[in-house]
Amino acid sequence: MLIGLSIAVGTIAWSGNMMTLPVAMLFPLLWAKSPTRVIATAVSAGYFLAASRGLPQGVANFYAADLWPGLLLWVMASVSFTLVHAILWTGHPGRRTGLRYLLAMVLMALPPFGIVGWAHPLTAAGILFPGWGWFGLGATAILLVVISGRRWQIAVAVLFGLYALSATDWTQPKVPDRWKGIDLALGQSLGRDASLGYHRSLIATARAEGEGAHVVVLPESALGFWTPTVARLWQDGLQGSAVTAIAGAAVIDAAGYDNVMVAISAADARILYRERMPVPVSMWQPWRVWMGEDVGARAHFFANPVVEVAGIRIAPLICYEQLILWPILQSMLHAPDIIVATGNGWWTSGTSIVAIQQANSVGWSRLFGVPVITAFNQNSFHSEYRGMTR
Repeated sequence: MLIGLSIAVGTIAWSGNMMTLPVAMLFPLLWAKSPTRVIATAVSAGYFLAASRGLPQGVANFYAADLWPGLLLWVMASVSFTLVHAILWTGHPGRRTGLRYLLAMVLMALPPFGIVGWAHPLTAAGILFPGWGWFGLGATAILLVVISGRRWQIAVAVLFGLYALSATDWTQPKVPDRWKGIDLALGQSLGRDASLGYHRSLIATARAEGEGAHVVVLPESALGFWTPTVARLWQDGLQGSAVTAIAGAAVIDAAGYDNVMVAISAADARILYRERMPVPVSMWQPWRVWMGEDVGARAHFFANPVVEVAGIRIAPLICYEQLILWPILQSMLHAPDIIVATGNGWWTSGTSIVAIQQANSVGWSRLFGVPVITAFNQNSFHSEYRGMTR
């Protein structure tokens, strides 16, 4: 029954609906109530595998392969989460259980275990304690510790009460005037077409959608490879416009590449942000250095948590960084004015991955009272470049 409930909790909490995130806070109760370490291990694995159930289909879409590579990666990704909770489980309920869950919570929030720290129950803090900031995060952590202890009934009652109050009092921080996120529907072609026509169409979209805006945000990988030629083309295309475009690109050198956000205006073009945590395995492959090969995408773990555009301090989050904890929490230590969350989710078709990313970003926005702008690319709806937005 505990294993079945853990699977249900993982499935419901991580459905892509932000209001179901607090369901994840029932996981530590199921983990603590497990009668043996074997059952606790199965409860942890069931919760994580259910929460990340979109991964096999997403990997199959990305590599144009069958489900087996995705299934293998899905199981491998669950090892860290399951191992941490299996080792820290104890058969002695009470204060010791709460302290052990607190340790598990911290380990899954920070590298190295936090690199695959998806489905973290702390993500629910923004739903339960909107506007409380760090105090709300701390209150959520305390609630999780109590839920895993002897007084779990009180904690669950408080959880339901907070949820009911939150559901009836919904407010979202206001986005700064003249900032706009642009969703695209170019599917797999985004950033892979280096033609002049592609960039001119994208520039025209940015100008048209940015009418009356000062800053427009385009999805991850929108510009493809970042080169001096691309920079000049965009600067020329933005002549006569006051728009600054923030867009995703890749910067390549002999040792690998950086997944970046760039900022472009008629007067300037610069790399704004280098991704702190690219997607493990498909992008970030540090083991390849042992074989004398390039390392794929570089991870700038704790670099550039906040960057500035047009006098506004932004907390940038690219794709995978929206699924884990430490990038957003590190950024919030620097008091940003806005969260900018981008992604290229064409490969997530048939899954709730993009919806979960967006729900997480909005949840953190609500917790810290910092507005969020998102820009995502998903599957194509048109075969031509006109009609890029959806």
